[in-house]
Amino acid sequence: MARAMFEYTKTVLKKVSFSTELFCKELEKAMKRLLPYEVNELMIWLQEYTHNKPELSAVMINITN
Repeated sequence: MARAMFEYTKTVLKKVSFSTELFCKELEKAMKRLLPYEVNELMIWLQEYTHNKPELSAVMINITN
């Protein structure tokens, strides 16, 4: 079940990536509901996913600080 939530979170983040505001809100929700090791995996996935998306990279800077 937990793995399904992780995969669902990635799907949602991909779908809302057109809006920085929505992306940020969904990311905050994900940080609250995922397990600690899943949050670590999500951060790795996000670094790769946002690598060529500068508008989303700014969100990543806020989350990691």
